Amino acid sequence: MKMKVAFFDFASCEGCQLQIANLEEEILDLIEIVDVVSFREISDVHLDNYDIAFVEGSINRPMDEKRLREIRKNAKILIALGSCACLGGVNKLRNRFDKENLLEIVYGDKKLKNNPLFNSDKARAVDEVVRVDYYIPGCPIDREEFKRFVTSIALGRKFELPNYPVCIECKKRGNPCLFEEGKFCLGPITLAGCNAICPSKGSPCLGCRGVLEKPSTECIKEVFDRYNLSYEDLADKWNIFNFGDRVWRKE
Repeated sequence: MKMKVAFFDFASCEGCQLQIANLEEEILDLIEIVDVVSFREISDVHLDNYDIAFVEGSINRPMDEKRLREIRKNAKILIALGSCACLGGVNKLRNRFDKENLLEIVYGDKKLKNNPLFNSDKARAVDEVVRVDYYIPGCPIDREEFKRFVTSIALGRKFELPNYPVCIECKKRGNPCLFEEGKFCLGPITLAGCNAICPSKGSPCLGCRGVLEKPSTECIKEVFDRYNLSYEDLADKWNIFNFGDRVWRKE
């Protein structure tokens, strides 16, 4: 019997689910091995009977937490989908500021205090609220990695993320090192799996897949010394997706 799959979204741009929708005809191959019972991006059908829950987005409001706990209760397997779900993502940048000031800056003098839709707390990653079984990181996720994950789970195979830095993928693709061009790149400490998509287009890695489980501090120091960089430079870039410096990967 095929496993039933559902997709859920919280505070996010829903770009990770759009990546899945953009698989287009390849989705038909996945439907051969799983039943999609809820996926708002591509269907208005929604069933609460599911085995696997993909959760995109950070958790910001009490109503979100309540909904997430219900999803966790119903799902045999829960997957954090994308940077916002795995890390808190760019949404966590708001945690540095006062909530009331943010509401005033964004919405002006509108009366939102008692509106539950705007009763926002600190942005949190999914695993700060409930247990997560698997992570598929990235902003957005990599479609090929998503396909490998679904196939592995459906066939009862073990799925593991790579445990080496983006730099390895750059070398495989023959990319010139962006440090040599005077650009600050987080590739040496960021989890691979994206096929070095940003550096391959000349843009430095911003760490959207999170930090390696055990980054080489010696290599990092060597890079910093060679290019005369500071840890303040690192923090400025790292905080874009990883504010709070959480290492989310399981031991």
